[in-house]
Amino acid sequence: MGMSEYDSTVIFVLLEEAQKFFRMGTGVSAFEIFVDNPNQMQAPLKALSGEFFPPNAHVFDWQQSNAKFFGALQVERNVMFLILTLIIVVAAFNMISSLLMLVKDKSRDIAILRTMGASRGMILHIFFLTGSSIGIAGSLAGTSAGLGFSYHIEKIRKFLEYFTGTSLFQAEIYFLSRLPSKVEPLDVVMVLALTCLCTFLATLYPARRAARLNPVEILRYE
Repeated sequence: MGMSEYDSTVIFVLLEEAQKFFRMGTGVSAFEIFVDNPNQMQAPLKALSGEFFPPNAHVFDWQQSNAKFFGALQVERNVMFLILTLIIVVAAFNMISSLLMLVKDKSRDIAILRTMGASRGMILHIFFLTGSSIGIAGSLAGTSAGLGFSYHIEKIRKFLEYFTGTSLFQAEIYFLSRLPSKVEPLDVVMVLALTCLCTFLATLYPARRAARLNPVEILRYE
């Protein structure tokens, strides 16, 4: 099945043999019903509980039977999103420091442009476009690399395990025998939008500082 918990505890046998083994005659203790869309279980559960089963019967779906596993996945997903957000914020601060150094190095050129008639708005647009282009290019490159890792994560895991000789994804701990990966387009768009937003915000302060430079003070000491 690909899930360690099922692979180590579940077996498939003929119904007649199981009834003989558990001495149940012709009865059964439970049975499963498969639906077309397993992600939408509220309507089938309500219909089954009210019409096909007695009041004392217990009806539950696959998400309820694996509630702990899905809860752990949800917590891990939230934590990973928080970690990714912190990484983006740190990268934004690095961009701020890099642009401030660029403004300092190009202060004489900025002063010359101002004396030639460039307005503060033009200088602000130049540095804003510079920082934004760097941030957007990095965001697109990171998104492409992340999607590549997501689509080939199992091959990468096997290569690293073969290269290091260690087990990086133990089935006894993670309940899965292979490393699954599913790309959610909405999540990718949200992360990309957050990255671009942080890029634009990080570019504003260095751009405004470059636009506020006094060309007279700069050229006086050159």
